Amino acid sequence: MKDQDIKEVIKDRYGKIARGEQTFCCPSCGPTVTDQCLAVGYTAEDLQLVPELAVLGVGCGNPTALADLTEGETVLDLGAGAGIDVFLAAKKVGQNGRVIGVDMTEDMVARGRQLAQEYGFGNVEFRLGYIEHLPVDSATVDVVISNCVINLTPDKLASFTEVRRVLKAGGRILIADLVTAGELPPDVRASAAAWADCLAGAMAKEAYLETIRSAGFAEVTVVSESPYEAPGMDARLQGKILSVKVRAFKR
Repeated sequence: MKDQDIKEVIKDRYGKIARGEQTFCCPSCGPTVTDQCLAVGYTAEDLQLVPELAVLGVGCGNPTALADLTEGETVLDLGAGAGIDVFLAAKKVGQNGRVIGVDMTEDMVARGRQLAQEYGFGNVEFRLGYIEHLPVDSATVDVVISNCVINLTPDKLASFTEVRRVLKAGGRILIADLVTAGELPPDVRASAAAWADCLAGAMAKEAYLETIRSAGFAEVTVVSESPYEAPGMDARLQGKILSVKVRAFKR
């Protein structure tokens, strides 16, 4: 599939999720979105801190729990969706801090902006844009977080290079994402549905980590790792998909 075709498929899928026309199934799903979020690392207390309509159950981790966010920092969330991680980060950095959420799906950005206004999150901003071309000034961000989104980008080196550009010297990333522990079948790699399900675009784990290093990051560390098991997932993928949380620093 061509890069633009992949992006259009993903935008269509997540636009439907933002409008409530479709749901997304996560690893170890329960019957509700809340169960899905609890399964990937959010706590019940986390979910009480954010607007209910920001909770969509589309991630594979809870990056704000591992990013060591502090008062006054500027945070960028890649593929922010309706803003669950944006709003959690906003609570941690306080009114002296700032959180920017970037997403390529118009409906997600619209929902995030509406929720920020309705719930009085004055230190939050949502911007429409692509991770490969971030609408963010250079060297203005302390921390970049992302939740199961980099795997959706066709050009991951360009994405991480952009992340490095917007980070201040010494800035850090905490990325939750899916990677592979084996070769995926060619038909899965070519499948539009598998791209939208965060599977077809997943890189081999070591190649993923090396891509981060190649973009100019140091101290690239896997903070945690677990198998990704989704109900109804192709049996050929069992044991080949991993959920990882990666921390690294701008040199």
